[in-house]
Amino acid sequence: MKILKFNAIWCPGCLVMRPRWNKVINELPEIEITEYDYDSNREEVELWNIGNKLPVAIIVDDKGSELTRIIGEKSVDDLFEIINELMVK
Repeated sequence: MKILKFNAIWCPGCLVMRPRWNKVINELPEIEITEYDYDSNREEVELWNIGNKLPVAIIVDDKGSELTRIIGEKSVDDLFEIINELMVK
């Protein structure tokens, strides 16, 4: 499983989510997380059809297929719940 995070420096929700995602990263180091800047990584933004609402995190399987998409702000507990449910499958 891998997480693709899409953020922007001007996005208030992205700033709110940064420490929450850092907690996930610290507690689940086996999960690879790749970050993309909404403005600098336009090719990836278009490829994954990100749209205009940020932040977006896409959880993909080992083959790169999308499992779920997290849009907007979520609590740390919600992030762990979503990830743990997908890890069990």
